[in-house]
Formats: sequence, C-alpha cells, structure tokens
Amino acid sequence: MIKFLFDRVIAFIGLLFIWPIMLIIAILIKIKMPGPVFFTQYRVGINAKLFRMFKFRTMTINHSGSSVSVAGESRITPFGAILRKYKLDELPELWNVLIGDMSFVGPRPDVPGYADKLTGEDRLILKLRPGITGPASLKYANEEEILAKVNNPQEYNDNVIFPDKVKINLEYYRHHTFFYDIKLIFQTIFR
Repeated sequence: MIKFLFDRVIAFIGLLFIWPIMLIIAILIKIKMPGPVFFTQYRVGINAKLFRMFKFRTMTINHSGSSVSVAGESRITPFGAILRKYKLDELPELWNVLIGDMSFVGPRPDVPGYADKLTGEDRLILKLRPGITGPASLKYANEEEILAKVNNPQEYNDNVIFPDKVKINLEYYRHHTFFYDIKLIFQTIFR
C-alpha cells in the first residue's frame, strides 16, 4: 500500500513539475519528426492484464521493425536517438504510474509475445506491477548498444537477454521491499 501511494503521489508531483519539459519535447518532436508525438503500445501489466503504455515517439512512422531496438537503426530518428540516450522518451510513462498501470520500480512491461513465453514460477513476475526502472533495467541500461554489437539482435535478445531479465525479475519478486525500491530509484537517477 505504501508503494502504491508513493507511486501516485510522486508521479503527480513529477508531472506537475516537468510538464514544461514534456511540452518542449512534444513541440520538438512535431517540428523534427512529422506525425504523432506519442508512441503507444499495449504491454503486459500486473496479473497479465494488457495496458496502453505511453512514450515519446523516437522512430519514423510506418517502419516495419521488430520489437527489439538496436542502437543506430535507421528507423530511429536523430532527435529520437537523443531522447532515447537520456531516457527522455520515457517521461510520459509517469502518466502510466499515476493511473496505476505501472510503478516506478518493477520489471519492464513486455509486449504480449514475450510475457506468453513465461512458464512455471517465472510467471510469478506477472504478479508485480511493471516499472519504469528495476534491477534488470539497470543491468541492461545500454541494451540497444549491446544488441548493436551482435550478429542477430533478435536471437541474442530472445536467448540471452530475455532469460537473464526473467531471472533478475524473479529474484526481485522474491526480495523486493519499499526501501530496496527507493535504492533502485536513486541508482537509476545517478547512474
């Protein structure tokens, strides 16, 4: 209950203070990348319930890429690359935290195809509210750069990164506390 209230209050305060920055980003996206400002996608949330996640759009319209992003891809616009580098594309996720779809800390929400691969006790991580950050997010903060260095990014993600994230998130499920979450928030801010 403390975490739920903390998430809502801090998300509200955060949105109250950073809306001017978000407005500037939205205007720059509209100027530099014609098309919608936001990228929305259904993700798997708590108890495997789908929700619509909001991010600033960083890619070209009508691209036909995979769900795995690689640094330097042509579908990522130059301005989008800047937003992704500094994680500014994720600021709209504060709205998802405010309305209860996400938390500040938890497993990153996956697209339905990946959550469907969870079996056995790995499905326990679906009992957690997905987060903006978490231990797996911190370990793979440079995931796009890692994937850019391998021959088959999709295969590497599916066979190496995704299973490791599941293992990390299961460990988080077993041992998370409110104070551990606060520590992870600070590690995310000051990394």
